[in-house]
Amino acid sequence: MSNVAVLDRSAYSKIDGKQSRHLKTHYDEKYKLSWCLMKSEPRPCFTTQLLSEFHEYIRVVKEEMRISQDEKYDYIVLGSDVEGVFNLGGDLNLFRSYIESGNRDALFNYAIRCIDILHENINHLDCELTTIALVQGDALGGGFESALASNVVIAEKGVKMGLPEVLFNLFPGMGAYSLLARRVGTSAAERIILSGKLYGSEELFDMGVIDILAEKGEGEMEVYKYIKAANRYSNSYGAIRKVRDICNKISYDELIDIAKIWTDAAFKLTEKDLKMMGRLIQRQDQR
Repeated sequence: MSNVAVLDRSAYSKIDGKQSRHLKTHYDEKYKLSWCLMKSEPRPCFTTQLLSEFHEYIRVVKEEMRISQDEKYDYIVLGSDVEGVFNLGGDLNLFRSYIESGNRDALFNYAIRCIDILHENINHLDCELTTIALVQGDALGGGFESALASNVVIAEKGVKMGLPEVLFNLFPGMGAYSLLARRVGTSAAERIILSGKLYGSEELFDMGVIDILAEKGEGEMEVYKYIKAANRYSNSYGAIRKVRDICNKISYDELIDIAKIWTDAAFKLTEKDLKMMGRLIQRQDQR
């Protein structure tokens, strides 16, 4: 793989002519590959600004795929431009403010915006392309969910991933159960969710949660290695992706119904639960 040029992380591009602050994108014409790297501020989680830029990015990609004669994109890679962090999940500070102010509609609308993006990722934007998650840093809560929503999950060794929501008496309500259940079964999915444990990427690979385990620092090379194999056997890989879509279908309504349960559960949190959430908010701020 020494002849493969890996991503130039210094190159920012615009989304539909607008400079992106929270998403760093780069197009690799040779492989018809779009790199999409998260760099959310002020904390590496799914802020409303990051969600807005994701929605715009998806709109532009789908439009370009519609008008291009040879289909501009074969692959989209979701990664991070934050050292040691993939994504720390939902914006807990925003969650707490909505809960404390009793603004149920705002919290549910936040969940819907997340689900809209996640469902697009699961269904590879309803286009003939493959979505890949490259996890080179910690992926927690919604960050873990977003990685699982990709068609292929590649993670480097030494990365921590998990769903800590149970620590403040909630559960991950934007797809974790559906996604994990289809990868490892419902019993294992519930164990992972209810444990609140942070798992090492090696353990998750052994469990079947992660598709490809990369050596530290070699995640990008594994992305290109996968793409070269998929291009060489494009008929097989493309057919398997379609079969997976049929066998592991996750409907939009399923995700919305779970998000409603999540929103109701969020408004049952006690003062003690919110204090624990506050501790996790401090950890998000520190990262």
